[in-house]
Amino acid sequence: MRIDVSIAFVSDGGNNVKTTIAKVGNYVEQEVTIGAWLANKRSSGKIAFLQLRDGTGFIQGVVVKAEVGEEAFQAAKNLTQESSLYVTGTVRADDRAPSGYELTVTKVEVIHEATDYPITPKEHGTEFLMDHRHLWLRSKRQHAVMKVRNEIIRATYEFFNQNDFSKVDPPILTGSAPEGTTELFATKYFDEDAYLSQSGQLYMEAAAMALGRVFSFGPTFRAEKSKTRRHLIEFWMIEPEMAFVEFDESLEIQEQYVSYLAKSVLENCQLELKTLGRDTEKLEKVQAPFPRISYDDAITFLHEKGFDDIKWGDDFGAPHETAIAEHYDKPVFITHYPTSLKPFYMQPDANREDVVLCADLIAPEGYGEIIGGSERIHSYELLEQRINEHNLSLDTYQWYLDLRKYGSVPHSGFGLGLERTVAWLSGVEHVRESIPFPRLLNRLYP
Repeated sequence: MRIDVSIAFVSDGGNNVKTTIAKVGNYVEQEVTIGAWLANKRSSGKIAFLQLRDGTGFIQGVVVKAEVGEEAFQAAKNLTQESSLYVTGTVRADDRAPSGYELTVTKVEVIHEATDYPITPKEHGTEFLMDHRHLWLRSKRQHAVMKVRNEIIRATYEFFNQNDFSKVDPPILTGSAPEGTTELFATKYFDEDAYLSQSGQLYMEAAAMALGRVFSFGPTFRAEKSKTRRHLIEFWMIEPEMAFVEFDESLEIQEQYVSYLAKSVLENCQLELKTLGRDTEKLEKVQAPFPRISYDDAITFLHEKGFDDIKWGDDFGAPHETAIAEHYDKPVFITHYPTSLKPFYMQPDANREDVVLCADLIAPEGYGEIIGGSERIHSYELLEQRINEHNLSLDTYQWYLDLRKYGSVPHSGFGLGLERTVAWLSGVEHVRESIPFPRLLNRLYP
């Protein structure tokens, strides 16, 4: 249940209420004041139309010359893009407006006049917009993407809280890595080597042994020199770990979680999805259960589709994942990858030592892997063997081995990449639009 904690501020001297664009529906035919920025404007004879934004939404303010007088009307017409304002007017219901309301303006107070705002209504190139990302975020499209992102984050906490998970925060600076150090950013921790975390998983396994079901939500860093539309250098991960949960049950939790995210975005971001031109019929199909295909069967399928370059033991690239995903109208699990392709901590299949109990969840429409997960090794001896086989330091991972020494249990976990999920659900082409300030191979500014 959500609690409405919105506050309406009554200005001095009467009935004028200070509110936000998101809340104007509570004040139809009443006078309100909104703090806003001028996103755009146009005029038609004796009427000026102000496109206003305040962070909570967008609304059109209508200034009628006959109602405000010549001086106020000219002042409204001369307002510059992105100037900050206090706008007073009467809220009107209007079915033609995207939000269902508009504002009949009676007064405009300029807080700060902006001059020469660089992102004008004309078309701009991607590099220009990325150089001005700190301003590009203000646009209607980018605002919509950030609102979808926020809803996914909100729904994530709601889902895990409702299912008895505890939030745990693993460290960002680590002395070891769950998947080796080749794609990690190295730094010095005083006199020791340290790395920026590429996953909090190992620490979350420790937390699961204390709290049962846990999840983390934080930044991760991978020094992967990739320029594809799916990759970021810094991105955010949701990483649950679950004690007493084996492989198949973990898949069920994953599909329930992703279905919950899609449902929440559909219910609470209708205006944003419309702004983005998202085909919501595709999102409505995102309901558990999701189809499953084994790695073996995926190889066979790809050969039938003409991908003769792929052989058993190879990892899938973007074209392979897309071809598999296009066969389904909802996300698909690819399960039981070869042991040689996956990190040291994954539990082998009891019937086949050459594959592990893992799955990647591939989103439709070419968005690629959004979840990677597995059952974790719970045998001390097997984990020690895997650490040695991967030429990792037993001393470095002794604390991780301890989890199998004192009351080990079957357990599973997964990681969902937030930005790819945002890109998929919002329908944007590139993940750089799904994070406020993307860190890309050749971009550390702004």
